[in-house]
Amino acid sequence: MNVSLIITVKNEGEALRPLLDSLIEQTRPPDEIVICDGGSTDNTLDVLTEYQTWLPLRVIVVPGANISAGRNQAIAAAQGPIIAATDAGVVLSPTWLEDIVAPIEAERAPVVSGWFEADPYTDFEVVMGNTVLPKREDVDPELFLPSSRSVAFLKSAWEAVGGYPEWLDYSEDLIFDLALREKYGAFPFAATAVAYFRPRGSLRAFFRQYYFYARGDGKANLWGKRHIVRYATYLLALPFILRLIWQGRKAGAPLLLLGMGAYCRRPAARLWDDTWGWRPPARLRAFALIPIIRLVGDVAKMIGYPAGIWWRMRHRNTL
Repeated sequence: MNVSLIITVKNEGEALRPLLDSLIEQTRPPDEIVICDGGSTDNTLDVLTEYQTWLPLRVIVVPGANISAGRNQAIAAAQGPIIAATDAGVVLSPTWLEDIVAPIEAERAPVVSGWFEADPYTDFEVVMGNTVLPKREDVDPELFLPSSRSVAFLKSAWEAVGGYPEWLDYSEDLIFDLALREKYGAFPFAATAVAYFRPRGSLRAFFRQYYFYARGDGKANLWGKRHIVRYATYLLALPFILRLIWQGRKAGAPLLLLGMGAYCRRPAARLWDDTWGWRPPARLRAFALIPIIRLVGDVAKMIGYPAGIWWRMRHRNTL
């Protein structure tokens, strides 16, 4: 069966080249690549036109389209019965497309989860990737919900669940995944279909990313219990422990250290493996960043989630 690869872009410019180069190197080339541009004002379209020499690439321009609308537009325009999806800003492993569509071509499943890994350029990004991203051994393939930077599905499955939710600008792939999971059950997990992407390179960029992720959760009414636990931890448990410390109680400091250790244990284990051979001062600074990154991410989520809930309340009659 023919495979259509779909991507959405906007003002990616020269940053598109690594992704497009990795598509040229695929062991199983896509039969077509449909890219929806959301209204780029830089040289994105020039770069895409250049790569039409080497790739079966078709571009549709939909100014103002968000990522959900862009994906839906690209999928609607695609000719193949199998859709593979990825994002700008990633580099695909050479066997990515071959591995991610294999279960569909074998008629074993209508949806396949691919994998994604950090591709850090700096020491800070090494810490960021290990702090916020799981390793393959951390996830249960039966429960894993794929990012749309690495997923494949039948076009008929996309149609059956109504496509990506265009009212949602973040967390849209989770809503799409959950709809597919409800209809078709658990997805096969193609662990070797890897999309590599660069983690956020600063705390400011990370805060912005996680704010919008949490706002998307609020809009979509996702993971309410997780957010409640986070608020309870920071607004109830942490003040209680800090009060114990302020009062000179012996239990205060051990409780704080125990909580921080539990909270940072898994990221620290991942970072330990990835920083083997680093000089001790650099490695110490790396580990010291873990609780800072986690704190910044949690604050971003605690601000973003109610903003999303407020949006949902104001738009409840249109959802």
